[in-house]
Amino acid sequence: MADRFGAQVLVLSADVRRRRNDGGMASGGFEVTTHGGRRGTGIDAIEWCARAASLGAGEILLNSMDADGTTAGFDIELIELVREAVTIPVIASGGAGTADHFAEALDAGADAVLAASVFHFGILTIAEVKAAIAAAGHLVR
Repeated sequence: MADRFGAQVLVLSADVRRRRNDGGMASGGFEVTTHGGRRGTGIDAIEWCARAASLGAGEILLNSMDADGTTAGFDIELIELVREAVTIPVIASGGAGTADHFAEALDAGADAVLAASVFHFGILTIAEVKAAIAAAGHLVR
């Protein structure tokens, strides 16, 4: 697809969670999931993102299924690991709860940030988020 249409049209959407042991406790590393994060695949998420980039993906939509909906902040460790593994743009998703969370994700290496529920439920406004990102020294469009 990237060869025919260009990498800019190919986005890997990765639903990722921390690996769990049989007792449900985090056991190290991250895996790709399916079914809204409910089913693990056993595929290492960082390796998968790197492979997708090498195969021509133009950017990665990185959704932390652990953080999604928590409003506790983006998964900074996950963002940092993917940023180290790829040179293509990374869009961080999952966990936003305050305006400062967006700048923290950008500081960790995300090229863009995504949120939904904080805007849908009126917790934050787009203007508040843009102001916080700009105040942290990041370019805002």
